[in-house]
Amino acid sequence: MNILVWHVHGSWLTSFVQGPYTFLVPVTPDRGPDGLGRARTWQWPATVRELSPAELREADIDLMVLQRPHELDLALRWTGRRPGTDVPAVYVEHNSPHESPVDTRHPLADRSDVPVVHVTHFNRLMWDNGRAPTEVIEHGIIDPGPLWTGEEPRAAVVVNEPVRRGRTTGTDLLPRFARSAPLDVFGMRTAGLADRLGLPADRCRSRDLPQGELHPAMARCRLYLHPVRWTSLGLSLLEAMFLGMPVVALDTTEVREAVPEGAGVVSNRLDVLEEAVRGFLADRDRARRTGEAARAAARSRYGERRFRDDWERLIKEVTR
Repeated sequence: MNILVWHVHGSWLTSFVQGPYTFLVPVTPDRGPDGLGRARTWQWPATVRELSPAELREADIDLMVLQRPHELDLALRWTGRRPGTDVPAVYVEHNSPHESPVDTRHPLADRSDVPVVHVTHFNRLMWDNGRAPTEVIEHGIIDPGPLWTGEEPRAAVVVNEPVRRGRTTGTDLLPRFARSAPLDVFGMRTAGLADRLGLPADRCRSRDLPQGELHPAMARCRLYLHPVRWTSLGLSLLEAMFLGMPVVALDTTEVREAVPEGAGVVSNRLDVLEEAVRGFLADRDRARRTGEAARAAARSRYGERRFRDDWERLIKEVTR
């Protein structure tokens, strides 16, 4: 089976392309947002093939996996085939509704021929899906192994573009948490963050690392801090749990489902979260035990095998 899918979310797609199919990933000369091609920072199997728009028009395609509204038109222009009509299609919704948590209508809400696959139950609940068929396939993480050492008494934070995204990702909360623990902020466009927040450089280190270096660097930190107010369930939170890191997180979106009792501290009370951060810094053994519970919980619910089985079932259903 040949599956057309755009390279949009590298971490999610890395798990998706482990399945037993051929994956056709569009590529353009500039490798822009609609033509990134194969990943350069993740390891993908040889079954992921780059095709230009001209090659896609001649390619056999059994399923289209769409992830952005404009891909409906893009797929028609580049392949000459209509998603959901000429070729079976699904739409993966990675995000929580942004404009309004309760009144935002999904771009596919008026269609019944393209199922919308949400990555969390929270997302399906909050979007107005209209008459679109919906499914939930939760994240699947390729296990990086129990890398946590906690040797550095610091809190790891993972966020891309923290200045631009601001309150959405809890960037405004970082100065307060920096009073309880020095922070290592990993992600793209984090350079200069300490200056923007008015923090000393040692209390807020920017760490824009290659993908292959990210997990070992995170795992050297004592704990993982997730100050995100409103996004879908962050893959970085789940990856930190797989690493064996204790987590401290805002009780928003799907976090409570992902972090069970004993795997970390989840609350919307900042004083509770600050106390948890200080507690893990002071007690490395407690951090280790909590991290082991976090890893066990994440492996049980968000394993790669379950993710692949769920997608295998849906793909067979949609293409039969």
